[in-house]
Amino acid sequence: MTEPAYVAVDWGTSSFRLWLIDPAGQVLTERRSDEGMLAAAKAGFPAVLQSHLAAVESPSHLPVLVCGMAGARTGWVEAGYVDTPAPLSAVLKQAARVPGETRDIRILPGIAQRDAKAPDVMRGEETQLLGALGLDAAGEALVCMPGTHSKWVRVKDGTVEHFSTFMTGELFSVVSRETILSLAVAGADDAEDVASFQAAVKAAYEAPAFAANLLFGARSRQLLFGGTPAAARETLSGTLIGVELAAGLAGAVPKAGITLIASGRLAMLYRLAFDALSITVQPVDADEAVRRGLAMAAAAIWTS
Repeated sequence: MTEPAYVAVDWGTSSFRLWLIDPAGQVLTERRSDEGMLAAAKAGFPAVLQSHLAAVESPSHLPVLVCGMAGARTGWVEAGYVDTPAPLSAVLKQAARVPGETRDIRILPGIAQRDAKAPDVMRGEETQLLGALGLDAAGEALVCMPGTHSKWVRVKDGTVEHFSTFMTGELFSVVSRETILSLAVAGADDAEDVASFQAAVKAAYEAPAFAANLLFGARSRQLLFGGTPAAARETLSGTLIGVELAAGLAGAVPKAGITLIASGRLAMLYRLAFDALSITVQPVDADEAVRRGLAMAAAAIWTS
């Protein structure tokens, strides 16, 4: 059996993912849970990590590399930020070591945009960018990274020049559960209504200033003309994503199109959204991107 070389961890706000990695960068074992930063802050970061290390029978000497919210101010150890314009190579050089641990545990820094007119931060996404684009990427890239807090990032020759965060996923959760529109989506099944979704994307993209009005239309249209809860849900989702795309695509789009780093249902939804606007997309799986990024960082830290 191949011996592991290190442990890679993506520690988000509400999720935890751990991979046991061999010297060739291949995954030997994987663990996933909902023990993200919020849960780990209560249970204790060392205890959560150790429980997963024990589950995969990780040797006690094996180093651990972490990205994500474990490095936030309210996380395990604050890993700081690399300021924009931020070369992705700088992320590899500023990993913070967790003190008081017998095992070598490092946490990668995030990226900060210290612009008074557009302040912004990211943690975890920098590692996905590293894995998706590499260190020596030439030219310009416009990257869309969907999520609870979606990121749009402009990268030139391996340097993050500017990025913007959109609370699209969180807004969808609040609007669909905590407002009058919860009545419109109540009882929605898993059926997909692509037509409703893409129509909502187009409408919001063309008139983002009417976002609040378009959202309410999911309810009024259902009351006056009928329609399923699934159609209403897709209208809400499409409206919020359309507004995000209107802002994200406001500048120049590279000839190669958009680099979309996403997995699962979000990857499908954003592909449909870009298709509705006839925008070319270069898809990258988010899980693969973060693993590649962590592998590049591990090589720089422990083998350079």
